[in-house]
Amino acid sequence: MLDFPLWKKLSLWAVTLAASLLALPSLANVAGLDWPSALPNPQVNLGLDLAGGSHLLLEAKASDVRTQRLENMEESVRQLMRGASPRIRIGDVSTADGKLSFMLENAADIDRARGLIEPTMQGATTVREWELNVVDGQRIVLSQTEAGVEQAIDDAMDSATEVVRRRIDELGTREPTIIRQGATRIVVQVPGLQDPDALKKLLGQTAQLEFKLVDLNALPTNIQAGIAPPGSEIVPYAEGEGGAIAVKRLGGIRGDNLTGAQAGINQQTNENIVTISFDAQGGAKFAKLTTENVGKPFAIILDGQVLSAPNINEPIIGGNAQISGSFTAESANQLAIALRSGALPVPLAVVEERTVGPDLGADSIRKGLLAMGIGSLAVIALMVATYGRFGIYATVALVLNVLMLLGIMALGGFTLTLPGIAGFVITIGAAVDANVLINERIREERARGRKVVAAVETGYKEASRAIWDANLTNVISGVALFAFGSGPVKGFAVVLIIGIITSVFTGVTLTRMFVAGWLRKARPNDITI
Repeated sequence: MLDFPLWKKLSLWAVTLAASLLALPSLANVAGLDWPSALPNPQVNLGLDLAGGSHLLLEAKASDVRTQRLENMEESVRQLMRGASPRIRIGDVSTADGKLSFMLENAADIDRARGLIEPTMQGATTVREWELNVVDGQRIVLSQTEAGVEQAIDDAMDSATEVVRRRIDELGTREPTIIRQGATRIVVQVPGLQDPDALKKLLGQTAQLEFKLVDLNALPTNIQAGIAPPGSEIVPYAEGEGGAIAVKRLGGIRGDNLTGAQAGINQQTNENIVTISFDAQGGAKFAKLTTENVGKPFAIILDGQVLSAPNINEPIIGGNAQISGSFTAESANQLAIALRSGALPVPLAVVEERTVGPDLGADSIRKGLLAMGIGSLAVIALMVATYGRFGIYATVALVLNVLMLLGIMALGGFTLTLPGIAGFVITIGAAVDANVLINERIREERARGRKVVAAVETGYKEASRAIWDANLTNVISGVALFAFGSGPVKGFAVVLIIGIITSVFTGVTLTRMFVAGWLRKARPNDITI
């Protein structure tokens, strides 16, 4: 075990030095030194508690999910009844009290209508989402089940979490923490973000894009009074435009089929615009809508506000369109990001906001470094005083362990949090555990009368088994923390796992190489340990 050929020494030093050099840019950054731009610059990302940034708590309302499901079911029912052969005529449609009810013109169509609707009442899961009742032999009432609502809320929050993640990724931030909290809340932490207001605006934007036909029969006086014709609704213009218009409530196109969105400038009017593109299905719907309504105005609606209502001069085919509406370059870019990342399935409101200043993070780093320094000096003094030369080897291994740990974290783009600094301090204390076990075992072997080389070889061999077993269990615990923890807990787990690996490598493999080289060169008859 003490045989180290040249190729093995070179390979071990290559790994050690490479990982250690990767730590230099991060150390230079902490020291306030400029790192040469011509050299690679891997950095350890700092978490919210160290770099400062924004903490937001977003919440969705269950009532919004209920309302959306009700609207979707109404549109589905109308399409099913319209597409039946022969057509099933309905009237007196109501969504009052959270229920969808409608009257059939012909009571004989009850069984046919029930047969068309029932397959849509159960979603992809085994949960029954709707209950159907027939009242007075001619009216059908659809009610949402609580199990169906709960499943819809859970699905909506899962989708919303992914949409939030994509939007933040578009901002170019690194290592955000985005997790669900409870049934209807999402925690968002973005380290290093300098503009939390922009983040709130971006995440608060539902980005529900709709194209609906304008109701030309609506009287201006009724629109001003908020009275919409049957089958239509009043939608206000976006801020700065003023007024409102009436649009057909059903039959439009939603932006669910968008495949891309880019901010740009209209070369003719020099306006800021957003260019959107649909997939094949969405492009076909858009082409059909514009082909059937040439010469009529249609409203472009974003989150319940009309951006613009241009006339359809000709069919728009090819799946591409432009959105205009008094955009600035920044607002056009934010809208493009929101549309690219997908619409939120439910509106999210900011219910809690905290901002962590970088000064607090810098103070945490200073105190963490102080704790590491004091801990390191205490450990070094104890090891050298107790084990002499072997303690010096353990000290060198300890320094290399810290450098390698930082270097690997920088290479992997991992995030260092305040609990991660605590993990660093713990790693320093635990890093010499392996050397204590080895040195004590060598002492025992010398006390039994073994020669120097035999005692050292047996000490490393026998102690290594216990070291591997103990550290393997710690790695398993760290993996569990990383898999099931979140935020700061994951930061601690990352440092713990990497620190265990590097400490075993430096404390066992490197010190064995140091000791083997010294024994081969000095050939001592006795050792002091």
